[in-house]
Formats: sequence, C-alpha cells, structure tokens
Amino acid sequence: MQNADRSQFAQELSAHIADRSVKVAILGLGYVGLPLAIRFTKAGFSVIAFDIDPEKPRKLASGESYISHISSNQIAKIAKEKFLTGSDRSILSKADIFVICVPTPLNEHREPDLTFVIKTTETILPYLQPGTLVCLESTTYPGTTEEVVLPILERCGLKLGQELFVAYSPEREDPGNPLDSKRIPKICSGLTSECLRLGVELYKTIVDEVVSVSSTRAAELTKLLENIHRAVNIGLVNEMKIIADRMGLDIWEIIRAAATKPYGFVPYYPGPGLGGHCIPIDPFYLTWKAREFGVHTRFIELAGEVNADMPGWVVGKVIRALNARRKPVAGSRILILGIAYKKNVNDARETPAAEIIELLFELGADVAYSDPYVPRFPQMRKHAIELVSNDLSPQMLAEFDCTVLVTDHDAFDYELIAANASLIVDTRGRFLTTNDKVVAA
Repeated sequence: MQNADRSQFAQELSAHIADRSVKVAILGLGYVGLPLAIRFTKAGFSVIAFDIDPEKPRKLASGESYISHISSNQIAKIAKEKFLTGSDRSILSKADIFVICVPTPLNEHREPDLTFVIKTTETILPYLQPGTLVCLESTTYPGTTEEVVLPILERCGLKLGQELFVAYSPEREDPGNPLDSKRIPKICSGLTSECLRLGVELYKTIVDEVVSVSSTRAAELTKLLENIHRAVNIGLVNEMKIIADRMGLDIWEIIRAAATKPYGFVPYYPGPGLGGHCIPIDPFYLTWKAREFGVHTRFIELAGEVNADMPGWVVGKVIRALNARRKPVAGSRILILGIAYKKNVNDARETPAAEIIELLFELGADVAYSDPYVPRFPQMRKHAIELVSNDLSPQMLAEFDCTVLVTDHDAFDYELIAANASLIVDTRGRFLTTNDKVVAA
C-alpha cells in the first residue's frame, strides 16, 4: 500500500530506487566519485559518470583506471554494464538522481572554496525534474547544503520535499584500505524528512548500514569531527615524536608499547606531515565557520601548526644527519622515497613530500625521488616540481648522500635500501634505529 503522507513523486522515486530503474549521475570522478560509480553499477543501477576533465571519462570508456587501488579490470567490467561516462553535460539530461562528489579546497587565505560545489550544482539545474534526488557528498562546513546548495536548486521552481529531494551523505573513502567499502556505515541526512527517507533508501542499496542524523548540518559536522579527530591526534603524536627524539627515545617503540593497553588508547603514528584532501584541509572548514559563532578553535589550530611544521622538522633532521658526516646540504644528492600522501596509493594531493623537496632545493640540494605509484611529480596549485620517478637499484641508491623515507609503500624493497643507502632519514619507522646509518625523523 502506498504511504499517503508521501507525494506522488516521492513514492515513484522510492519504487524506482527499489527496482533499480533510476539513472544515477555521479558528478566528479576522483577518489570519491569513481568508487561510488562502481558501487552503484555493481548494485544494478544505470550510472552516468560525469567529470569536467575529459581525460577521466576517456580512460573509463576505454576500460582504463587512473586510480592505483582500482584495477583496469574493474573498470572494464563496469564499462560493459549500464554505465555511461563523459564530460559533455548533455548526458546529465538522462539522470534521475545526482550525487555530487567534487573537491572542496581552501583558497589562498585558507578559507573554504566552494567553487566546485556551486558550479556543479548550477550545472545540474537545467536537468532537474519533479521526482529528482540530489545528494552532496563533498566534505564541507555545517550549513553548506542548506545555505549554498539549496538556494541554487530552488531556482528550478520545484517544491522541496514533494518534488525535489536534497540529501547530504559525507564520503567515507579510504584509498588503499582493503576493507570492503560496502561494510563501512554511511551517514545520511536530508533537508526534510522525505529527503532523508529517500537518501537512506538510495544508500541502503550499496552499503550494509546507513546511519541517519537529524539534519544536514549535523551530518556535515560529523564528517569534520571524523577528520579533525585524526588531525588532532596526529598532531599530538608528532609533538610526542619531537619530545622522544630530544630524550633519545624511540617513539615507535613507545607507541607499540602503549598500544598493548586494551582500553583507553588508540595508536596514531607520526610522519613527515599531513597529506590528502581531508586531514590538511577539513579542520580549516570548521575553524572558519566557528568564527561566525564567536568560537576560536585553539585546540584544532594548534594541532594544525604542529602538523604543518613537520616537513621543516624532517629537513632539519636531514641537515643534522649530513652535518654529522661533515657534508653540507648544498651540493648533496638526496633521494626521496615516496611522494604519495599515504602508502600504496597514487594520490599525491597535499603531499608533505612537495614541501620537503622545495625546502631541500632552497638549501642547494640535488633532489630526486622514487615512487612506484607516481611516475611523474603531479601538477599542484602551490608547487611546481619538475621531477620523474627513478627505479631503485643497489648502484642508484649508493650514489646518493642521503635517502629520506617519506611514504612507506609496501612495494619498496627495504632490505635493498638498508643494504645500499649510505644514510637513511626515516619518517615512518620502517628501519631499525640501532643501525648507525639510520636517523629517525
């Protein structure tokens, strides 16, 4: 029996979600959008995969992956299914549901830049029909869905909650993590109770559990809390690393020992600085919004300062390690191992390796890098580094005055590196510090 409280359009959309007869458009085919497109396709939906970068749809159409943890075989399989991809916005005219997965970077003042969200929402405006569901997945500050996205969508003249449905469900993608994404619970919210209900119905088709929250603002803040929790704890352990170093103690041994406590302690690990789209950026979305409410987020900002100092700390360790061997940084050959922001992925967004390399360049070092996942240093908004990856060999390693482990890919041959590098600065705890040529950073 149909629910009398639901509009005709809500009832029809609900039925079409249940029988997989709706077409789902994924806008933005990066590290969030592409896995989501794959999941909806596998769940039996017709998927429209859209990106303004024509190279991504071109590769997908030819069965080629551009993300390291997604195989080309996976892409080839979905390309044979109900899957349409392109960069021409006219393909969006076929969509019943729009899922927005575009970047939300910071501007030059470290304030939220919602340009991609705004332009994407404006792009879909001509294609909104009665019975359309729009879901935003991009990480953003509390109020974005209601204050930024909704006013644009309302230009179409459809009535919210009866003809037009708007949900917010923050992404939870963890590149390189073998955990089946279907098992990761999904947060979902809506601008009305009907928006929420339809959003939950949609996402229940691709994940085992959907967790409803009371408002889109609550969901937006939930996502920020998840990432800020990590940023603050990484800041804490990075500061502990400095303290342990000054005391002549091994922070990795200390973390391993503390992690044996079965309650009240969760291990976080130090590193050369934060990378990726989430952790270095998302805290600033909240600090910016908090100022509107007269709140100074001191704790969050302090952690950000500690984490931002880590590339400089690493370079300082390189300087001291070379000085101990009576070598200046200027003129020294330095090899960076890994430029992806985390291991076993090809994602170099916001990588701390960029700042480390630029600082070394400024000091006159001759810098090269090796990364099996990133063959050429990518174009970045704040960095212009013209380098290509080098293959590791005993002869090649021996040619460098210092080797710096920045990203500990499993693909690296650590025995080969330990045997042939003359000096190792280790930011990831992969080498034994009892080795006299290894310096922890």
